Amino acid sequence: MVISKYDHYLDVYERYFSKFVDTSPRVLEIGVCHGGSLQMWANFFGVGASIHGLDINPNCKEVERNGVCIHIGDQTDCDFLCQVVEKMGTPDIIIDDGGHSMKQQQISFDYLFPKLAEGGVYLCEDLHTSYWRKGYGGGYRRRGSFIEYLKRLIDKMHAFHSQSSLLTSDFMTENIESIHFHDSIVVIEKSHRSKPKQITSGTKRVDDLKKILWYRHPRKWLKMHLDGSRANEEG
Repeated sequence: MVISKYDHYLDVYERYFSKFVDTSPRVLEIGVCHGGSLQMWANFFGVGASIHGLDINPNCKEVERNGVCIHIGDQTDCDFLCQVVEKMGTPDIIIDDGGHSMKQQQISFDYLFPKLAEGGVYLCEDLHTSYWRKGYGGGYRRRGSFIEYLKRLIDKMHAFHSQSSLLTSDFMTENIESIHFHDSIVVIEKSHRSKPKQITSGTKRVDDLKKILWYRHPRKWLKMHLDGSRANEEG
């Protein structure tokens, strides 16, 4: 079986997937090609891992074997994606290495991220296609690219703190624990969360907080320092 990856991808996999080793995770990879990465996942996650591959090419069925199940269909077909999840059970890890077009990446994420297990990881690779117009629909800062979509997702993650009616909390706000960017990869970790609460600890308080904050302003602090130095020289 053949596998082709950028060399730095392996370190990213290790960082986010190592906690699932020997825990019998359910893994869904979009994009089978020659089946090499599915073999890699089976070896990496260990005995008991349930590895599922999704591809539009019916010939990919040839790489199916014990512990590795291949589903043939379109990653933009939500009915098909629903059937895959029903067959495999709730996925712990989803890897999008499919067609890499903007439409494919966005539709797959919008449908599958809510299906991801609590504490699960969604990884989409080859994000550089967001900068390729021909064949993928990307382009630098082009509206509709997956990179631009992810930038808005960062806003959604912070919506609990928004003071604008244009940015309100929703499912993504309440379920995205973190978003990590690497060259050509985004990793999104899922965990349900509520609006953060500020915690205050201790008993001492500054008597004149406004005065302290005034001193913290760089220009005001410098003026105070210089005035004090002049006073000492004159004295």
